[in-house]
Amino acid sequence: MDVTILGIESSCDDTSAAVIKNGHLLSNIMAGQEVHEKYGGVVPELASRAHQQHIVPVVDAALKKAGVKTSDLDAVAFTRGPGLLGSLLVGSSFAKGLALALNIPLIAVNHLMGHVHALFLPEEEEKKPSLPFLCLLVSGGHTQLIQVNNPLSMDVLGKTIDDAAGEAFDKCAKMMNLPYPGGPVIDELAADGDPEKFSFAMPKVNGLDYSFSGLKTSFLYFLRDRLKEDPEFIPKNIHDLAASLQNTIIKILMEKLIRSVELTGIKEIAIAGGVSANSQLKKTLLETGKNRGWKTYFPARRFTTDNAAMITRTAYFMYLTGKFDTQDVIPKARMML
Repeated sequence: MDVTILGIESSCDDTSAAVIKNGHLLSNIMAGQEVHEKYGGVVPELASRAHQQHIVPVVDAALKKAGVKTSDLDAVAFTRGPGLLGSLLVGSSFAKGLALALNIPLIAVNHLMGHVHALFLPEEEEKKPSLPFLCLLVSGGHTQLIQVNNPLSMDVLGKTIDDAAGEAFDKCAKMMNLPYPGGPVIDELAADGDPEKFSFAMPKVNGLDYSFSGLKTSFLYFLRDRLKEDPEFIPKNIHDLAASLQNTIIKILMEKLIRSVELTGIKEIAIAGGVSANSQLKKTLLETGKNRGWKTYFPARRFTTDNAAMITRTAYFMYLTGKFDTQDVIPKARMML
């Protein structure tokens, strides 16, 4: 029996819709929001308004590209959380209305689980991890170490207790007067910098949890002191600043990842989420994996950021196991695996 699912992702500032048939991706359409760039970060109210403008044309484009009619759908999926509540409400309301009108199942998907499923989306040149595996999930709002036991069973081994890695990149980039989002800009600038030129605070957190607030604060004080001596310090040292900051964040991430491998004995290692596209993080993971006998995996670059394809793939496995939701399901801004 064929199973065709429409999935909607609206957790932050990207409106996306995708169609999957029998586990195969037929379309994945995305609409971004440039309105946030001048504010140096996502403005929740503006994000939700933009989702309202984008969701109908994005869903329509996804269905047309897939060659699927609404009458062909067997279920409608949406991101329940975590994310911006106003943005989540747009996607969940649309999905609820469509599922109700078509009298088909509704599936509410955990956004974080979706990021893990991005590792299995089709990309011929990409390898896929074997179960169980460890996944370092690094995005703008989340940093977690996850043990993936099967497609719908995941255990969180460690998480950030404050800022996420992506937030550290973006907030520090803003201090350097770089455009938003800052992570990709820092990655590009760092290519021509010395990663050992400057030193910043390394957190001391027990277990496998992360912390990035101390790094952010030390970076702020460092810049403040240097700018007192030389107002042109940032532009003069922008490449070395970017490289040193990036190097510190990657060291923090890798320290706990290495420890998690030692504790679990699992050597199938993956990264996912927007920060997984960082070139130096990928390089470091590959080198570390080679030295330690790991098998390492990455999602295709187009699936690293928030997208409906990863939500829809997760929903496909939920459909197969009968994990459906009722019309009274509500989105949740804060949500764990």
